[in-house]
Amino acid sequence: MTARTRRVVEGLIERTLWACAAVSVLVTVGIVLVLVWEAAAFFGEVSPAAFLGGRTWTPLFYDPQFGVLPLVTGTLLVAVIAMLVAVPAGLLIAVYLSEYASTPVRRFGKPALEVLAGIPTVVYGYFALLFVTPWLRTVIPGLAGLNALGPGLVLGLMILPLVSSLCEDALSAVPRGLREGAFALGATRLQAAVGVVLPAAMSGVSAAVILAMSRAVGETMIVAIAAGQQPRLTANPLVPIETMTAFIVQVSLGDVPRDTTAYRAIFAVGLLLFTGTLGLNLASDWLRRRMPGAVR
Repeated sequence: MTARTRRVVEGLIERTLWACAAVSVLVTVGIVLVLVWEAAAFFGEVSPAAFLGGRTWTPLFYDPQFGVLPLVTGTLLVAVIAMLVAVPAGLLIAVYLSEYASTPVRRFGKPALEVLAGIPTVVYGYFALLFVTPWLRTVIPGLAGLNALGPGLVLGLMILPLVSSLCEDALSAVPRGLREGAFALGATRLQAAVGVVLPAAMSGVSAAVILAMSRAVGETMIVAIAAGQQPRLTANPLVPIETMTAFIVQVSLGDVPRDTTAYRAIFAVGLLLFTGTLGLNLASDWLRRRMPGAVR
């Protein structure tokens, strides 16, 4: 290949990569513009104060109310339950794979765990509805058939590979010299892992936790199938609730006429969800780059 041909090929590759990057940016900008445009039409009919501060969400009733707090609390309730499952288990798995597992076990265990991330979320939803919730009802009297607890536990199982994989990457990035220094001072492997390696990797671990929270907040099918569609302002995980994503699915089924306030409400909810997940992602990136004393 001559120098001229090489320059032409490299130029084509550079332009192709630039075009791919531009398409992804333009798609994101298009999504934001659609959300903002439709949400602006919604807020022309419903005040932002009533939307963000209202405690009743009945957009499909004869006398509609558009207080989004029940959807927000339902979303956060399921996400918190999922994080209570995924973070401790994922961190323990990451410590084991990084500090204790042999190379063959690590090579097999990490990909095997990440298979969970490839299971369709609708499968997780029916697993929560048909297996987890009936089992929980034998243990917890009074548990409703649709509730926040079952989907929250299954959602924690779904995001477990994300937490464990990112945390394991952060722990593995800690320089070997820190571990050897701890061993030289008489620390056991557990003491070195908990007292030296984990604090050094805290920026990566914190970023993993926040990214997992963002993933849990944006999950759709599990909560749409197994959590119910009853928006209520409650912290009780034993009763049916509705999340922001489940409401978007409910309206998107086609039963609500277009260009109505109830239809435009999905864009206002979507914009709120987009803003929340964007904030979590920015916080994750800030922690990864700025946490003092952390290995990056």
